[in-house]
Amino acid sequence: MKRWILLATLLCSVAALAQLACGSVSTRVMRTVLERNMAGDAVDDLPDGLHVGLCGAGGPLPSEERSGPCVAVVAGERIFIIDAGTGGVRNLQRLFRWGPGRIQAVFLTHFHSDHIDGLGELGMQRWVNGSHTSPLPVYGGPGVEQIVNGFNMAYAQDAVYRTAHHGEAVVPSSGTGLSARGFELPPPGETVVVYEDDGLQVRAFAVQHAPVEPAVGYRFDYRGRSVAISGDTTRSESLIQASQGVDLLVHEALSFELVGIMQEAAEAAGNEAIAKIAVDILDYHADPAQVAEVATAVGAGHLLFYHVVPPLPLPGLEGIFLEGVSDNYDGGVTLGRDGSWISLPAGVEDIDVMAD
Repeated sequence: MKRWILLATLLCSVAALAQLACGSVSTRVMRTVLERNMAGDAVDDLPDGLHVGLCGAGGPLPSEERSGPCVAVVAGERIFIIDAGTGGVRNLQRLFRWGPGRIQAVFLTHFHSDHIDGLGELGMQRWVNGSHTSPLPVYGGPGVEQIVNGFNMAYAQDAVYRTAHHGEAVVPSSGTGLSARGFELPPPGETVVVYEDDGLQVRAFAVQHAPVEPAVGYRFDYRGRSVAISGDTTRSESLIQASQGVDLLVHEALSFELVGIMQEAAEAAGNEAIAKIAVDILDYHADPAQVAEVATAVGAGHLLFYHVVPPLPLPGLEGIFLEGVSDNYDGGVTLGRDGSWISLPAGVEDIDVMAD
């Protein structure tokens, strides 16, 4: 019996020493990683050009692989965000190591909750990580002022606490919050320049998401490279006209077949509300095969799906989601998930799928 007690004690001692050693290694690794991240971010390592990352590839339904809609565009050393869904700014840091302090502006496609619910945190993270002295510009169609004012009111006390605690030099009170930059909705088939600086031009165009209005997409052009981002829409002729020849088309998609299964399941379960919603959402989103037709009409160099609805948690569902896409578009296709990243270096025609 004593031998078993001694053996058990020895094993416990070895395990404890191993745990201490692992803990020591872990803290050393933690220190090294933190020092590297705080010395700079991965934007410094990117070649000049446009780089597009999905900080949120999903829609309003919960998904382990796809957070709320959020697209990051790096132009030179500047970061621009299109829509601010749940978890977007955290994914920006966690998946790409792109510092939120570099964010120059946010462009909202429309005001559905899943596209704006992370806006307050995004503004706060940008402010404290960059010691900014002016609020974050938020571009959007008519009504953006109401969105911005609401978030500024909600975060007003948080801003007071942070400046009081850390001081004006670290978190200047003049830099807190958001600043609305509204623009008029362009007529169908036309675009409006909403941002232009240092070689980057951003144009907005109307899309079809009725009864939601305004609803727009955006085209980014920088140093000979281009990307168009659809926002939520059905097949849109305005988008097709505005996006001609883009290197990358980032387009929302909703599988009519898979949402039909959701509707049938809701009806079988007696959930009439969800069954009604499943029917309703079909008329203001685009099926993946339809999006492929749009990519062909645009002449896009690559197609990146985002705002993927419904979630695709089971093996085989991604194949069903993409049915008909290859029949309608013969370019490269990426079914986006959080962390998908495509690089468009300036001066060449390369389209590099960096993370898929």
